[in-house]
Parts: sequence; structure tokens; C-alpha cells
Amino acid sequence: MNGLLRWPVRLASLLAALAAWQLVTAADLRLWVRFDRFPGPLDVVHEFARQIEHGQFWQDIAQSLTRILSGFVLAAVLGVALGVATARSKWAGDLLQPLFEVARPIPAIALVPVAILLFPANEQGIVFITFAAAFFPVLVSTRHAVKALPVVWEDAVRTLGGGRWRVLAQVVLPGVLPGVFGGLSIGMGVAWICVISAEMISGDFGVGYRTWQAYTIVDYPGVLVGMAVIGLLGWLTSAAVELAGRRLTRWLPGEERS
Repeated sequence: MNGLLRWPVRLASLLAALAAWQLVTAADLRLWVRFDRFPGPLDVVHEFARQIEHGQFWQDIAQSLTRILSGFVLAAVLGVALGVATARSKWAGDLLQPLFEVARPIPAIALVPVAILLFPANEQGIVFITFAAAFFPVLVSTRHAVKALPVVWEDAVRTLGGGRWRVLAQVVLPGVLPGVFGGLSIGMGVAWICVISAEMISGDFGVGYRTWQAYTIVDYPGVLVGMAVIGLLGWLTSAAVELAGRRLTRWLPGEERS
């Protein structure tokens, strides 16, 4: 599809969804689901306009972004480093891989009681949960990307006199970038799910906390505003990760068409 037509098509799909939403709520439609008590898009827009006039709204966004970025950056650094280590070193794989495989199936949100016991402040616990959510997708994607590298690339560098660190810098790290950014993209999405859930359970501020608070006082337009803000923040941060990935992997065939 022509690049000039892609954005109008995307915008049209969103507008069509909003129009359908408005129609079913205005008609108080009741079939297998009930829209007679569901807020319409105009109610949500009015609530959103009311919220953005208050500093609390922006404080919650800043708090959630701080939590997500702190945990995500830590997960990215450690996930890539340990993924490369466990894939390249049999000793590191034997020592660490069993621990990772036992911990990996545990949902990050199930670590809330652990975080409450380990950390003196809710803030530290929420960052830990965010880190745990993003860490394993990055770790696994990095490990598989390292193992998938063609052996001939490393052999070529060694033939030219390159040592272990040159192989790591010129073969392994550039070669695993596509897989790493795939894991980072997945990790960002999972991290948002878990940070919002953690804020709902044990947070004092943040978009998730404010959304849950709106639900407890039966403020359904406020709930939908929170959901919309979560979706927008998740989309923007994931798009930033994907954009960085495209910039750093321009050498891949077909990247210019993305």
C-alpha cells in the first residue's frame, strides 16, 4: 500500500470504531452484552478534558513512566548481558540457566507479595515487578539470537586474528540486534501490564492506581480515561523501542520498507 494512504486508513479505522461505540451507547443496546450503562466516547472525552486540567493527572503519568522506564532499562541491560553470557559460556549456562527456567514461568504480578516483603517502599517493589516482567522476554530472545548466529561469521573474524572481545563486539552484538529488539518490544508490553496491575494492588500514585480508584467510586468515564491513557502510553513506548530497533538495524534486508 502507498505510504501516503496508510495513515488515512489507520485514522479511518479508529474513527469507525469510535462511531460504532457512540451508536451502541446512544441506542442503549442490550444483546449478549449491555451498553445501556456503558459510557459513550463523548462522556470519556469530557472526563479526559476535566482531568488534564489538574496536576494530579500529569503526576500520575510521570510516576508510571518513571516506574516503567526504570524497570525496563534495568531489564534490558541485564537481559542482554545474561542472555549473551548463558548462550556463549557453558559454565554460565549450567550455573544460571536452571535458575532462570524455574523462575521464568512465574507471572511477574505474582511477585507482589515477594516485593512487599523484600522492599521497604512500594516504589521499589513496583520497579522490581516491572523489571521481572521485561527481563525474561529480553533474556530468552537474546539467548536464541546468539545461538542462531552463523558460525562462519565468528570463524571469519578469528581467521583474521580477532580475539574473543573482537568477536563479541563485531559479530555477536550486531548480529543479535534484531532478536534483541524483538524481545525488548515484547518486554515493554508485558512490563506495562504488570506495572499497571502492581499500581492497582499496592501503588499510591500512577495511572493504574488512579484507574482502580475511579472504579471503586463507580466513575466509569474515569476508568475508560485511565484505560485510554494506558493504551496510549504503551503504544508510544513500544513505538519508541521499535523505532530505535529500525534505526540500529538498517543493514537488514527490507528494513527500508518498514
